[in-house]
Amino acid sequence: MVRVTSLREIWKTLPLKRFTSRHNYTWLVVATVCIGAFMAALDASIVNVALPELSTYFHSSASLVSWVLISYLLTLTTLLTLFGRLADILGRRPLYTFGFLVFIVGSAASGAAMNLPMLIVSRIFQASGAAMLQANSVAIITATVPPRVRGRAIGFQGSAQAVGLSLGPAVGGALVGLFGWRAIFYVNVPVGLIGTIMAAMILPRDKLTRRNTTFDWWGTLLLTPFLILVMLDLTEGNSLGWSSPIIAGMSATSVLLLIGFIFRELSFRAPLVDMRLFKIPVFSIGNFTGLLSYLVMFGVLFLMPFFFERVLMYNSVISGFILTAVPVGMTMAAPQSGALADRYGSRLLTTSGMALTGLAAWLLARTVAISPNVAMTVVELILLGTGLGIFTPPNNSSVMGSLPSSRLGVGGGILNMARSLGMAMGTALSGMVLALFLRIHAGVESPGGPKGPWIPSTRYALYLLAGLSIVAAVLSLFRMASEKPAQKSPLEW
Repeated sequence: MVRVTSLREIWKTLPLKRFTSRHNYTWLVVATVCIGAFMAALDASIVNVALPELSTYFHSSASLVSWVLISYLLTLTTLLTLFGRLADILGRRPLYTFGFLVFIVGSAASGAAMNLPMLIVSRIFQASGAAMLQANSVAIITATVPPRVRGRAIGFQGSAQAVGLSLGPAVGGALVGLFGWRAIFYVNVPVGLIGTIMAAMILPRDKLTRRNTTFDWWGTLLLTPFLILVMLDLTEGNSLGWSSPIIAGMSATSVLLLIGFIFRELSFRAPLVDMRLFKIPVFSIGNFTGLLSYLVMFGVLFLMPFFFERVLMYNSVISGFILTAVPVGMTMAAPQSGALADRYGSRLLTTSGMALTGLAAWLLARTVAISPNVAMTVVELILLGTGLGIFTPPNNSSVMGSLPSSRLGVGGGILNMARSLGMAMGTALSGMVLALFLRIHAGVESPGGPKGPWIPSTRYALYLLAGLSIVAAVLSLFRMASEKPAQKSPLEW
């Protein structure tokens, strides 16, 4: 009689010895982790170019369609810490492998969505898988790679994220233009299957310890609805009316949730967000300006596809290639900025980086208003990305360098949370301002509506982003004068 092998028994035979016995085994682990890092970063930027087409397909406003992106980013924000802690309990290898499977199912469901609510729910499921991948990628490398090459390995993982972010607009535009919006989700399925197989066969077994497994469930239950209500306020205030009972009720509830969250975090011994760390000026300023920097970047990435496709009548392929200028600028500037921060400190670099970002956003608004010019727009987008690239590594390094060694893990989690929250808020705030000025200028959020109102609406939204960049620059200028040159950060930018 043939014996049927169970999945549990197969799992016990993994990882395969043919991989673990190889002399370059640690780099096989790094390659596997890089696939997950690439996929998660790609899906944070690949959707932007498709938003105008999704607005047309589902007959929905730009602010409502923005939830396709916001839901993904919010889910990442709230689940990264949870899955990082669960990995300590259940093991990083099974959680990482399962994360690939969840990401695949969420991607397939997103591609098959018949309506906008189904697409948003599928994106939440997809982001849950991405959170399992992102929460464990650096930890797997740290646990596997020898200290002498660990920095290099983490650098590869960071590069995979940067490449994913850079290719997102171009790949998304090409897929939408050639095959339609569903292709940007279906493309994840074969890549995810490869990642799942590699994770199961290659990633090392975990050495679990059951200590320090306390998790701040109440903190999570208070933070998650707070973030959702804030985003709903921003995106639905125009349509429901800012004085409507629904908006007022959501605002009041979000304030109560925030107060409850702060009290919970101050009293719990293992808080989700250690509020005491914000007593450190460099840490608090760095996290807030970091949030503003990603708010500006994702605000621009949200606004410009609508301008390109509604006003200039470009297709999604051209729109995607133009938007690639932002992450390209970041990629060129970030390594040099990080090296300069090691020598001269972060204060000057973070200030000049956000000032350049604000100047680029202001120039972009002027170009949009006066004479839309593709070459000038590309230059301004590169300048914006360069400013963000100059700002981000020194800022992250100064934030982590301000912490005692015993709080690096908690501080890193807060920094990642601020980054994801900035991405979500940039999309929501830009969508709110765009919708507000379209309404003021009697614009119609559909391809058949007049093009004229999109120009001033986009311009004013860009002016707001430029102003927020200058706020970040001023705050960076007032970092502690005694701040030491930044240490190298263990986090990838």
